[in-house]
Amino acid sequence: MKRRLHINRPPIRGAMLIAVPKVLVKPLLLLFLAIIAAVLTGCGYHVAGKATRLPPSASTIAVPMFVNQTQTYRIEQILTRDVVRELVARTHYHVVNNAGQDADLVLKGTVVSAQTAPLTYDAQSGRISSAVVTVFMKVSLTDHRGRVFFENQNYTFRQEYQVSREVKSFFEEETPALQRMSQDFARTLVSDVLEAY
Repeated sequence: MKRRLHINRPPIRGAMLIAVPKVLVKPLLLLFLAIIAAVLTGCGYHVAGKATRLPPSASTIAVPMFVNQTQTYRIEQILTRDVVRELVARTHYHVVNNAGQDADLVLKGTVVSAQTAPLTYDAQSGRISSAVVTVFMKVSLTDHRGRVFFENQNYTFRQEYQVSREVKSFFEEETPALQRMSQDFARTLVSDVLEAY
């Protein structure tokens, strides 16, 4: 006669076991998986604006110089330059700067505001060590008939950057931090314009 060995374990403190009837196991499992799928597919950044798929017949995009409504010297030139570079690098479109009849689409932008704000300080020196840069723009992508493919009148780009000098000098001409910000901005804007939601 074989003897069975029973080990009595003390219950785990704080643990609560719930007995679920077998009838409910499958529906609860399906509900759980549906919730997980919704959460995973719902994560992501979407632009507040309107976008439409770009026409497959379009081959040329005009990017005229952005308009600068700020006191920041040449920011429109730097942002326009990097947006053009990003379009050339990531798309098959021929990019021109004149919005004449040769262009199938026209990407227009207006820099409404460019701001920096201190984020963290160096504990030893008390100087600013990182800042948040925020650029507000009006952006639209249209064709010559006026059909809007992308439009956002309150396009906001916000990013944190390390600051090696005074935060006031962040937008000075051709600083490395301004170059990084402009390239990041261009990458984000081109992605948002090209991806229709």
